[in-house]
Amino acid sequence: MTEHRLAVVLCGHGTRHADGADEFRAVAGAVRARLPQYEVVHAFLELSEPLLPAALRELAAAGHTRIVVIPCMLFAAGHAKSDIPRMIAGFKAGHPGVEVTYGRTFGVDPHLLEAAADRILLALGDQEALGDPVSRAESLLLVIGRGCSDFDANGNLVKVMRLLWESLGFGWGEVGFFDVTFPHMEVALDHAARLGYRRIVVFPYLLFTGVLLRRLRETLAEARRRYPHLEFYEAPYFNDHPGVIEVFADRVEEAAAGALESGHDHGHNHHDHDDHDHDHDHDDHHHHHDHGPGHPFADHPNGPLSPRRWGI
Repeated sequence: MTEHRLAVVLCGHGTRHADGADEFRAVAGAVRARLPQYEVVHAFLELSEPLLPAALRELAAAGHTRIVVIPCMLFAAGHAKSDIPRMIAGFKAGHPGVEVTYGRTFGVDPHLLEAAADRILLALGDQEALGDPVSRAESLLLVIGRGCSDFDANGNLVKVMRLLWESLGFGWGEVGFFDVTFPHMEVALDHAARLGYRRIVVFPYLLFTGVLLRRLRETLAEARRRYPHLEFYEAPYFNDHPGVIEVFADRVEEAAAGALESGHDHGHNHHDHDDHDHDHDHDDHHHHHDHGPGHPFADHPNGPLSPRRWGI
């Protein structure tokens, strides 16, 4: 039997937003070109095709007996910790001869921090080079993440913000979330606008475009109307920044090394416990999130229901 190259599945979340799915496919193509020694394919958890179980079955049908699955999500929480491993377990139940190694999410990674810094500085454009009258010390950095009910996840986004705030020399830093946890994006932006800084630079901590970006821009437009004396800058999201490709490549290489050195399956818990953060790179996926009274943050005054309470 011919020995196949090690197969790698880059598993994104999936989205109903066609541009976001196309961006993920393009990044997967860049990773494929970056790592020609592997058979790199892409798949989705839901909402887009091909779905992960189908991609795994197709690789097995083609004769691959060693497969690496990389969760293409910024941080590890529900999907990376539970949903993808459950799909892998279901696949393995029907394909006992196939070894599957499960890799890590991006986490708090130096390549990604450099990419984030590049995106944030890009938002300032030529202003600083031309003698920007607003200094970094007079500017506030607001990082907006997806948000989840995993406490480690939300805390690690705060860590990312702090690293960016301190390394870039902003006067202050804040975090907000698109959904699920607090402070909600609108609440965080309103709070930031009241702190006395002349400029607010908003960085959406997302891999790809989608409905969340539209919501952010609508929120920024409203903030500009409410606070006409302030400058609001939107930094680009990650997308195909070279640092993103490098993190993907690193995650593939480390998982592939384990798959090639080991004669057995590594199971489905191959995560670095220092990066249990989470970001849904999807945008319109709400059906797994409970926003009602049973949600752990539902009664928090700045929780996920507060924008609706306030009529935002």
